[in-house]
Amino acid sequence: MLVQIAIFLFAAIIAVPLSRKLGLGAVLGYLGAGMIIGPWGLKLIDNIEAMLHISEFGVILLLFIIGLELQPSRLWVLRKQVFGLGSAQVVITGLVLGGIAFIMGFTWQAALVVGVGLAMSSTAFVLQTLAEKKQLTMRHGRESFAILLFQDLAVIPLLAALPFLAFSLGADGAATQGHGGWLNAAKAVAIIAALIVSSRFLLRPLFRLVATLGGREIFTAAALFIVVGVTLLMDIAGLTASLGAFLAGMLLADSEYRHELEADIEPFKGLLMGLFFISVGMSANLGLLAQQPLNIAAIVVGLIVIKFAVLYAIGRAASTEAPSARKLGLALAQGGEFAFVLFGSAAGAGIFTSPISQMLIVAVTVSMLIAPFLFMLEDKVLAPAMDPEAIREFDTIEAPQDHVVIAGYGRVGQIVTRVLSLKGIPFVALEKDADQVDSVRRFGGKLYFGDATRLELLHAANVGGARLFVLAIDDLEDSVKCAQLVRHHFPKLPIIARARNRPHAHRLAEIGVTRYYRETWHTSMEMALQSLLQLRMPPSEAAIAIAKFRDHDLELLKRQQAIYLDENKLMQTTREASEDLLKLFEADREQS
Repeated sequence: MLVQIAIFLFAAIIAVPLSRKLGLGAVLGYLGAGMIIGPWGLKLIDNIEAMLHISEFGVILLLFIIGLELQPSRLWVLRKQVFGLGSAQVVITGLVLGGIAFIMGFTWQAALVVGVGLAMSSTAFVLQTLAEKKQLTMRHGRESFAILLFQDLAVIPLLAALPFLAFSLGADGAATQGHGGWLNAAKAVAIIAALIVSSRFLLRPLFRLVATLGGREIFTAAALFIVVGVTLLMDIAGLTASLGAFLAGMLLADSEYRHELEADIEPFKGLLMGLFFISVGMSANLGLLAQQPLNIAAIVVGLIVIKFAVLYAIGRAASTEAPSARKLGLALAQGGEFAFVLFGSAAGAGIFTSPISQMLIVAVTVSMLIAPFLFMLEDKVLAPAMDPEAIREFDTIEAPQDHVVIAGYGRVGQIVTRVLSLKGIPFVALEKDADQVDSVRRFGGKLYFGDATRLELLHAANVGGARLFVLAIDDLEDSVKCAQLVRHHFPKLPIIARARNRPHAHRLAEIGVTRYYRETWHTSMEMALQSLLQLRMPPSEAAIAIAKFRDHDLELLKRQQAIYLDENKLMQTTREASEDLLKLFEADREQS
């Protein structure tokens, strides 16, 4: 067992970072690792079933955390997108795919599981990819999140219903329920009702007591005990462990310990989910790709085409523009990790055979491997070819005289414009992110869509007649380019600039911008001062220490201006400055 655990961990350590480096995500890294070490690869693991049973606890913890995150207030805010778009996607896709399965000879129970299982998309992969591309806040990103959230919700009742579907089918293993099916249903209702009541009167007081009297490890043990205990209760009722974990999490979603519970469970969930995906990769019958390549290719192509068509249609029906609807369809066209759970559980319950389950799992795995290339297809081919109208014209600017021009309307630019508005000072704010412009305008903000790195836009904003130029662009290269344009074409105009870090400050100073402010500098100084005061240092001593550090750092910044491109000299002066600062504070301690 220790040898197999070592192989699992080593495979994950190698495969997951490599997969992330290639932009494929952690889930595909785990699946790939399982394929390599499994029976269709290097054959390093022989007891796959035992590992799969152990790793299924990761799915239980995942559903517990999903339940923790589903606060009623959060669901209410997203209700239209979650229960509108989400339900439409799952129902329509499930009906189409399930209908095809039914026509091909599946029972209605098996067709239902196939349809809903294939309707699921990969939450882990999609959210990670959209976050990396900074598209979560865009229209298709928000709609993708809402649909994925509903999918997470939809899988719970289906997992709970698998034993009853198997019983209605008369499958082996379900027939033992006999006339006790109604008794199990009554048990389930009673246990769920007991959980709802006990969550307020027992679970929260328990966590309060443990948090007060126990240590951090006892709190973690209590959280795991709740998950395991509720899972056992669900087993007694004849329901799935996943449903119990989800209910336990949802009942604690509004508790004051939600974030601590999530933080304590997350490491266990992440590791066991990785183990689960590796086990799925190992159990994927890759021999089917050689034996039935056309069948698997047909399932994969049909899955992607049908899901894309349904998602595009419901996106357009929800008044989403064509480019956003297309991005939504491609983002969610692949299969998802919950399909592995559904198909494996359905095969275990006898709803369909193990070979069918293996073929579906291989098809879903292949679709997930194709998913990164769908994003590339959108970015490299479809968007440039199909969205020429997406190139939005910059706004016509009505620029006053003696005003302030603000380039960039992010965290810094917004604060500056709000203060200027309160004092009645005229300004022109420019932002090249169209989504940001539209979002601000919905809240009544005054903002122009324009790129401040283009000279014609600067002239349109009447920079020549301005009193001040505030450079608050987030992108470092755009910030430097804008500073160069303003300094060259409007040399007498004062510039106040936001610097993201020391190298950015050096580049601005090289252009001639002398009034720059590192964005975390003043906050960091204030936090350091408050830290010293919290540690009961006399206020005068704390203020002197902060002042000495500030003066020393500003002096170092000026000294390094001439050599900031020479890394060796920069490292040497940094070390020397640190030693000087340390000696200065040691001398102060000796004098005191």
